[in-house]
Amino acid sequence: MTTPTDMLQTFVKPMHPEGLRFVGIFGLITLILFWIWDPLGWIGLGLTIWCYYFFRDPKRAVPQGEGLMVSPADGVVSLIERASPPPELGMGFEPLLRVSVFMSVFNCHVNRAPITGQLVKMAYRPGKFFNASLDKASEENERNSLLLEMADGRRIAVVQIAGLVARRILPFVSEGQGLKTGERFGLIRFGSRVDVYLPEGVEPLVALGQQMVAGETVLAEIGSTAPRRFAKMV
Repeated sequence: MTTPTDMLQTFVKPMHPEGLRFVGIFGLITLILFWIWDPLGWIGLGLTIWCYYFFRDPKRAVPQGEGLMVSPADGVVSLIERASPPPELGMGFEPLLRVSVFMSVFNCHVNRAPITGQLVKMAYRPGKFFNASLDKASEENERNSLLLEMADGRRIAVVQIAGLVARRILPFVSEGQGLKTGERFGLIRFGSRVDVYLPEGVEPLVALGQQMVAGETVLAEIGSTAPRRFAKMV
């Protein structure tokens, strides 16, 4: 039976501490706008609520199972293609299968580790601020690249990419740290993208246009022989 508390939790999500000062600033501006003219104040209130939801950090039900790789971000699969991983990670120039998840300004922007492993390298590179849904964003935009090594020695790259509006990438982790599948590792403000470079021979279990939930949607399965998935919008 659904209780009032359950219904409240459906709409009211925990907020990441990073958002406190932004919500405070939006709230202060809203009070000033109400003082100037009520209609402006209501617009400010709407933006304050949006700011709160942008920084939401809900709990996620992380699938358990050896080899399961989950989505690192909320959003939509915008690209699935072969591409060379960021050179700063030292993975070589051989193209790997890359899955890109684009986050709009309405998605939750807390990023989660796609699989359990050790963070052997993290490299930040400044850059431009093209629309993160564009292919060239992987090469041109500001980014923070993480190299995760699994227990069997295989490595995957996870790259946080700033977008058209985003102006700061915030990592919560450091080199040498161990991460569990679904563990929070960073956040990007405000609208951006996360790329995952899969190990050779691993096919994605998601399709272009698919909606993803960070820490929950299974992106791939290490050791699986299932073919790549395709989808049709209906």
